[in-house]
Amino acid sequence: MTRIGLQDMTVEQLVQLFITIALDQDKAIMTNDNAKYNRLYSQMDDVKNELKRRADDQRRALIELYDHPNVQVRLKAAITTLGLAPEAARRVLQIISDRAEFPQAADANGILRALDNGTFVPN
Repeated sequence: MTRIGLQDMTVEQLVQLFITIALDQDKAIMTNDNAKYNRLYSQMDDVKNELKRRADDQRRALIELYDHPNVQVRLKAAITTLGLAPEAARRVLQIISDRAEFPQAADANGILRALDNGTFVPN
């Protein structure tokens, strides 16, 4: 995935790519394929940065993913939008935690703790 390719994509295409990457991350988590997950993490970071770079910070388009059926998609959308929609994103993380949707619930718990103790400040 090249930066030029992301620049040419519409916001809707970037949101779809974000979903695809999160679904692939979920598969990598379930099969303990850490190398693949790490590559996907990098790709998702590129998508996130491209959305953020656009006028009016288009990461907000990911808010629509808060109700996605896949927990990894919801988790990553919430984490990515914490700086834009802190209360709504935090609710998504809390729901993942409360439902004990593991292994993602562990990440949700960690982010919630880090928010509470100030070691994570979303941007």
